[in-house]
Amino acid sequence: MNEFHNTRPVSKSLEIGGHTMTFETGKYAKQASGAVVVRAGDSAVLVTAVVGDPARFDFLPLTVNYEDRFGASGAIPGGFMKREGANNERGTLICRLIDRPIRPMFPKNFRREMQIIATVMSYDPNHDTDILSLCGASAAFAISDAPLKEPVAGVRVCKLGDTWTVNPSNEDARNADVNLIIAGTKTAITMVEGGGNEVQEDDILDALEIAQKEIARIVEVIEALAAEAGKPSIVVEPEPEPAADVAAFLAEHGAGPLAEALAVLGKHERGEALKAARDALIARLVDGLEDEAAVAARTDDAKAVWSAMIRKSMRATVLTEGKRLDGRATDEIRPIWCEAGISPRAHGSAVFTRGETQTFATVALGTEPDAQLLDYPEGKSDRWFMLTYNFAPFCTGEARMLRGPKRREVGHGALARRGLEPVLPAREAFPYVMRITAETLESNGSSSMATVCAGTLAMLDAGVPLTEPVAGIAMGLIKEGDDFAVLSDILGDEDHLGDMDFKVTGTRNGITAFQMDTKISGVSRQVMGKALAQARAGRLHILGEMGKVLGAPRAEMSPYAPRITTIQIKTDKIRDIIGPGGKVIRGIQDTCGVKVSVDDSGRVEIASNNQDKTDKALAMIREITQEAELGALYVGVVKRIVDFGAFVEIFPGTDGLIHISHLANERVEAVRDIVSEGDEVLVRVIDIDRSGKIRLSRKEALDAAGSM
Repeated sequence: MNEFHNTRPVSKSLEIGGHTMTFETGKYAKQASGAVVVRAGDSAVLVTAVVGDPARFDFLPLTVNYEDRFGASGAIPGGFMKREGANNERGTLICRLIDRPIRPMFPKNFRREMQIIATVMSYDPNHDTDILSLCGASAAFAISDAPLKEPVAGVRVCKLGDTWTVNPSNEDARNADVNLIIAGTKTAITMVEGGGNEVQEDDILDALEIAQKEIARIVEVIEALAAEAGKPSIVVEPEPEPAADVAAFLAEHGAGPLAEALAVLGKHERGEALKAARDALIARLVDGLEDEAAVAARTDDAKAVWSAMIRKSMRATVLTEGKRLDGRATDEIRPIWCEAGISPRAHGSAVFTRGETQTFATVALGTEPDAQLLDYPEGKSDRWFMLTYNFAPFCTGEARMLRGPKRREVGHGALARRGLEPVLPAREAFPYVMRITAETLESNGSSSMATVCAGTLAMLDAGVPLTEPVAGIAMGLIKEGDDFAVLSDILGDEDHLGDMDFKVTGTRNGITAFQMDTKISGVSRQVMGKALAQARAGRLHILGEMGKVLGAPRAEMSPYAPRITTIQIKTDKIRDIIGPGGKVIRGIQDTCGVKVSVDDSGRVEIASNNQDKTDKALAMIREITQEAELGALYVGVVKRIVDFGAFVEIFPGTDGLIHISHLANERVEAVRDIVSEGDEVLVRVIDIDRSGKIRLSRKEALDAAGSM
């Protein structure tokens, strides 16, 4: 089952974004159902697909794993173990990028366990491995016996200035005004992830069109690879249709109870009403049946028919009447209320509520040592802005074990962080490490967008000088043939029963983050244009409601937040501040009761909520780092005596030589006739050579003092 249909090596390539992308199979990992190595530049990812035995699940049993390997970039992992562990955020987000466009490409009733593993073989910083992994996963399934409906592919599309580029280098992607990862089939876009610096809606539409053309070219290469090296796909039998008499019974007796239940406004209340109506119909349907197997079969059929009726009724009501489950118009936003400053000890806090979705956010401000260290294959870096998204079971009325964050939580947190990053102040103007913690208190549609809104209000409450407030909104789509309706601020049920889910964050000026998933084979530019325009109107409305509570940063920061004072010193003075083994910097912190950090550029930050303590630390640092000025007078201490003069410390860490000829106006026979170790002496700086050596004169200092 796991042997290749064609074991000879096969390779297919194409030029994309000015670089060659190559798909190779038949050479490595031949016991997998499908294995492909995807290369671009010096980056290479081995992606394997395995189709296992039938499994007893009521969902598609697909697992996706992405494995960064530090050795692939010539690096050694940090930490005590010195080996890769569980996926970090980067790996988790790449897993989601692979999973989201590929999962819908399988029949819903396919129940064999499947696994994708993308292992980095070589990492080139100019060619990231996320796009390679996504395309490789599609290719691995395409050549396997998995019943993939059609291959998918993905590209990164960026705009630098006025120029669009496809699959640019990592550096160009980081500096781009628009940075989107877009995936789809040969004919349709199915997923978008990314954002930019207050992007205009037309830019998003242009990026989708550019991506579609390049995606189609990659899919053609994958199809050519599968045609030459692929295996016959597993045949998936269609699910049996519900019994005709069951469908007829529910059609005759269920329309009225269904309409009544759907008219109930509350999420849980509507769910309970729908369940009660369904159970009552099933009870009538199986009344008098004694065969347990027959009862179970008719019950299952009735549940399937009832679910289809809910979907059909909800969608028809939206398209024909423009009315939604909770009674809103298609472009109407749920009621919003907000609070700010509700946590006295947090540096900033807020609650944002929209309908039955509610998020509580806090902001903590810290200093450089509080930054998150990112240890990725392209190198180590510090993250100065963090956002943690939490989704506890009580927010949906459930009771279950609390475990670590799931991929969904990591993904939602990354989306919210990306939406807020473009409006953060420059570090030079606001030198704080910032962390938002977002707690979802209630959830019925897009808690990630509520997190953006609550996070914005919490940062304004903390006094963070954002360039603009940011709001987020989740949009949906109902499409039947040529008829469609765009839904603003969707409910959870509308997400489940609709054809598209896309989330937009932005300011009054433009979009900062964008995420989209579709369930249909294509969305025209006209539809997307209307959806983006409607999203903008909704975003502006939400920003207006937020502005009624807090429209600008507070003038005063929390009394519990640190005040950071920044000074710049010369890099050759860094060691003087730190001292041997950190002795000097610890001494400053202990003496003054402050936090002091210094980076490689000589930027020194002093954090304290007491100005007197800050001033004391500043004085100590300036004393340590001050430099001698030519002609200046200093009172120094004699540290060492030699035959030809005395070495005098004019301030901590800096000393100079008084030559014997400059000790006094008269001739000096022996240095000790004039000074001894420990004496305080008045000296003048008479020379500083290129190497920094200082020459001092007691004689000139005495003359200067006498003339005053």
